[in-house]
Amino acid sequence: MTETKTHYRACNVCEATCGLEIKYQGNKILSIKGDKKDPLSKGHICPKGVALQDVYYDKERLKQPQKKTKEGWQTISWKQAFDEVTDNIKRIQKQHGKDAVATYSGNPGVHNMGAMLFMPLFSRTLKSKNRYSATSVDQLADQLAAQLLYGHQLLVPVPDLDRTDCVLIIGANPVVSNGSMMTAPKVAQRLKDIQKRGGQVINVDPRFTETSKLADQHIYINPAADVYLLLAMLNEVFKNNRETLGHVKDFTHGLADIKELVKDYTPKSVAKITGIKAEVTQQLALDFCTAKTACCYTRFGASTQKFGTFTQWLGNIFNMVTGNFDKAGGVMFTKPAFDIIEPARKQKNRKTFGKYHSRLKGLPSFAGELPVSVLADEIMTQGEGQIKMLIINSGNPVLSTPNGNKMDKALASLDYMVSIDFYINESSRHANIILPPTSSLERDHYNVAFHTLAIQNTVKYSETLFAPSKEQRSDREIFVELWARMQPKGIKSQIKTWLTKRHINKKGERGIIDDGLKHGPYKNLGLEKVIQSKHGIDLGALQPCMPERLLNKDQQIHLLPEEIKADIARVKSVFKQNHQDSAYPMQLIGRRDPRTNNSWMHNSYRLIKGKARCLALINTADAEIHKLQNADEITVTSATATITIPVKITDDIKQGIISIPHGWGHTFADMKISTAQANAGVNINILMDENQIDEISGNAVLSGVPVRIEKV
Repeated sequence: MTETKTHYRACNVCEATCGLEIKYQGNKILSIKGDKKDPLSKGHICPKGVALQDVYYDKERLKQPQKKTKEGWQTISWKQAFDEVTDNIKRIQKQHGKDAVATYSGNPGVHNMGAMLFMPLFSRTLKSKNRYSATSVDQLADQLAAQLLYGHQLLVPVPDLDRTDCVLIIGANPVVSNGSMMTAPKVAQRLKDIQKRGGQVINVDPRFTETSKLADQHIYINPAADVYLLLAMLNEVFKNNRETLGHVKDFTHGLADIKELVKDYTPKSVAKITGIKAEVTQQLALDFCTAKTACCYTRFGASTQKFGTFTQWLGNIFNMVTGNFDKAGGVMFTKPAFDIIEPARKQKNRKTFGKYHSRLKGLPSFAGELPVSVLADEIMTQGEGQIKMLIINSGNPVLSTPNGNKMDKALASLDYMVSIDFYINESSRHANIILPPTSSLERDHYNVAFHTLAIQNTVKYSETLFAPSKEQRSDREIFVELWARMQPKGIKSQIKTWLTKRHINKKGERGIIDDGLKHGPYKNLGLEKVIQSKHGIDLGALQPCMPERLLNKDQQIHLLPEEIKADIARVKSVFKQNHQDSAYPMQLIGRRDPRTNNSWMHNSYRLIKGKARCLALINTADAEIHKLQNADEITVTSATATITIPVKITDDIKQGIISIPHGWGHTFADMKISTAQANAGVNINILMDENQIDEISGNAVLSGVPVRIEKV
């Protein structure tokens, strides 16, 4: 009998990065469980981690390049695929200019070491300003606020959950997500531990969520009104002379400007627009300020609204003004072993926001990317700079970006399209060539991004479990090959020398990670030591690191950046208007399903089976108005589209609000897709208007979208 072995790795499906213990014989997986010795997740696991095996064994998963022909998809060689892709890149850029070739990266790319390290290498060689990613779907506001305040988009302070006495959660559901822009596996237990210490958990959301069920207090708020709640709480802080910057006051400037900004936003004056009584807001500010330590965590619902950047900025300001920034139990920065932030200090001309603007609408670039809300128009609008070719890496923008129907038409209109994906999905079905990378269990893994956002400093490296077959290629191999083929003739020897120096040929990504660990903040730490640890290494709790960690040129924090100051008039204008659209009297919010991850992992039957979960949640009073019962179908209509969906009636959501999960609505036409997707649901994102954006960043508005409903 084949020997039973045990493999330890970090799950790479979501941001929690839970440790896994995999028992296997040969290439047969016997079990996947949580690794109890993992220093971060401590045995926690969710169904998505177990489902990694489903992707590995899936017969529909592509392993060789596919070419679209009149007769259907045809398997071709890697050489032919690379030849055709690079020939078309060169042809289109020669004919239409560098910007005619665009790239889009989906969420799975940031969970993939090879893609994280090597896609930028390839995309830079295109010299196109048309670069897009899922960042501007859901987290651009968080990263831009961090850039404006601290000098780097990933200097996002995370709540010190394990030591805080009070956590205020706004627009987030961490019990389901296990943290977002906050790597925090086992969140439910961590929140319970706060309560066991005598602390308090407060959740602010239009819906009574899974997190609300564990909270000491739930406060219902109207969608997209978080900005006014934070302004009013800051007003209370100053009114009662509770402001304190603590030890960061010596390098923080502009406190008087903040005080002036919030003076008109009293709890009473914002009560109508927030839906929260003045005395509740007052008590909320008092509880936060009088807690020994406290942290305010603002996330998805706060980011994907018309004041996303302003709201995320205010969340940072609220933590700072109450003395809970860079402090144990407050919000803090990590000290990752492989530091992707510190090298940016050496870069010259580090302007990352507004360095250039989109051809249409003039939306600003951020970190070398343009907001995806303009991508469809950039493809479909003729003229100089029009996108003629798109390269998608591990993304499904038809399903995950605003106005998906328009995106579907845009992709169909391209001269040429390439998809780096191992599934034929709603987006990749439009590709001329599909280049499938290896799956999670067939490659090494290191969490390049999420150690930077973790609530505890740890390090873990996952080795390959199952060796890929000879016909397969890793993400690194795909991007390096594309990059090399795009170089001018006659410098192949230089490329080979460069690759050897970077340890890419001999050691792959390992050489880069090993080099980064050895030159990182922890002495005597190299890749070999991390691998030998199997479960990962605990590097300790988060520590104060200001002002040394700042990447601002003057190493100072300016509390009111010019970009935020320019948006104050818009905040005031909407506050004064405060009217409802009679044509669309309800407001739409999204939600995340615990068993899925955005629009991917739906090929796993274990994650899809059971009762339908793509349901519209509405309040009992709204159901009575429309004469609805559970499971009745309704149409939901926005300015862009109409969908039909069954309802679930509940008192766990405010009247006038409707909630639909995102990531659903798979299409079956001309796709090789698993029969597991029988309960495909509907795509909420076709209801989103790509023209409705956070005006500072260009991030799409996905929360508080005006809609109307009718019984079918």
